[in-house]
Amino acid sequence: MHIDLSKHHGLGNDFLVINIAQADASFRWSELAQRWCDRRFGVGADGLLLLEIKQGNRLAMVLYNADGSRAEMSGNGIRCLVQAAHWEIAGPEGKPATYIVDTDAGERTVSVESDWHEGSLDISVDMGRVTDLPEPHNWASLGCNPDRPVRHLSMGNPHSVVGVDDVAMVNLIELGQKVPHLNLEIIEPGPEPHAITMRVHERGAGITLACGTGACAAAEAAIAWGLVPASTSEVIVHMDGGDAKVRVDSSTRAVTLIGPAVFIASISVHM
Repeated sequence: MHIDLSKHHGLGNDFLVINIAQADASFRWSELAQRWCDRRFGVGADGLLLLEIKQGNRLAMVLYNADGSRAEMSGNGIRCLVQAAHWEIAGPEGKPATYIVDTDAGERTVSVESDWHEGSLDISVDMGRVTDLPEPHNWASLGCNPDRPVRHLSMGNPHSVVGVDDVAMVNLIELGQKVPHLNLEIIEPGPEPHAITMRVHERGAGITLACGTGACAAAEAAIAWGLVPASTSEVIVHMDGGDAKVRVDSSTRAVTLIGPAVFIASISVHM
């Protein structure tokens, strides 16, 4: 039996997408995520996205990390999922459209903002509101300087954002492995006045080139800490895989994520 997948990336954060119309009750998604996402023995990806196309413009997304764990939300992943759905629904000549996506973190509104260009679409996501979280389990093991700014935030999934002097000088693998149950972002201001630079260690995937929910949490933290001017309405978040734009409404803490989704390949895998 063969199953068709598509592979996409958002700023180097890559995902496999499967339309679950092909699936049946025997599929063990956690095991398949581990097998297919393996970069040596599988296709290779940071996560597996299950796509359900409902009536009209309604979609559903379920995300499994590369280690087989289930995650509530992904800002890059949801753009990749919508790109795959947009191709199926509207085709390669499909014009910009808006989709409602049901996720484990709730409903998200996702808008395709551009026509296709070399396999890429510009997509914006209404990510909801940033909310505060209590200090996570085992946080003290990181040994953060008590004067260093830290915020524990939810974008539907858990994040801890730490302000540092130079993101390149931090041993992020060592720190991330101490708190594998959350997404850990380290940020520094600039280089532009309205920008920050971020690196991330993601729950269930390790260090990734970008994280959409992490970029949103980091942008909100940067405004709260004054790393960007208080008047900034759109923060540029520089990550190893590229730049995302994050619009933050400081009065409501509502966040919009804007970035590309890029189609890589169609893949047939043997079950």
